[in-house]
Amino acid sequence: MKKFLIMAFISNCLFSCATKDQVVYFNEGKGDLDGKEFLMNYEPQIKKNDVLRINVSSNSINEEIVAPFQMRTGSQQSGGGGQSLSLTGYLVSPEGYINFPVLGKVMVEGLTRTEVQDKLEEEIEFYLKNPIVDVRIVNFSVTVLGEVGSPGRVQITDGRVSLPELIAMSGDITYNGRRENILIVRQQDGLRKIGVIDMTSTDFFDSEFFYLKQNDLVYVEPTYRAVKSAGFFTSYQGIISLGTTIISLYLLINSL
Repeated sequence: MKKFLIMAFISNCLFSCATKDQVVYFNEGKGDLDGKEFLMNYEPQIKKNDVLRINVSSNSINEEIVAPFQMRTGSQQSGGGGQSLSLTGYLVSPEGYINFPVLGKVMVEGLTRTEVQDKLEEEIEFYLKNPIVDVRIVNFSVTVLGEVGSPGRVQITDGRVSLPELIAMSGDITYNGRRENILIVRQQDGLRKIGVIDMTSTDFFDSEFFYLKQNDLVYVEPTYRAVKSAGFFTSYQGIISLGTTIISLYLLINSL
């Protein structure tokens, strides 16, 4: 009976503990990362209802020559979206346009930030010599839910963020989070697209979900141990763990 109790206790401990492969990031295939190319120039594409902050300047010391191309304070752009953002940027309409001073409607949907800058500089050059255009996506944010240190909506200021960077910004994944089963929900072309990322392996560095896009939803699922502690069972391991504990207690009580 003592041997059985010892075995039951060991089994319970084994099923309750996480393994190294479940906790360590990039544990599988670390050697494959050495010398692997990655996208240095990745930029997200602009979508409908994005808000762009666009600043036009020139090498000329006379700043008044660029005034006609600057957004008027308090003007609003049509096409929907938050009012506060529309007061500080150009809202991309449902048709994919922005209403830019002097130029009128300019198609920006599907272009990157750099492509919009080049396009506006080319068109403004008809009116202004050597214009300099800077474009930023004001409403670039990603939502993080689940087992992270600080779940919530994360504002991205530089227009580009990878999944590891977002996890770090959110306080890292807790010990109760499944690193091998991170869910990403993305809205693309009017449809929802689902991606599942395993951060214990280096394979996800080649995934289309390595770099996140505006309005992505990232969900870190809890481990079976965390779910079990809430009173639910999602795996046979949790049931076995409870069963061995009950049997151990029953035999221990009867042996007294």
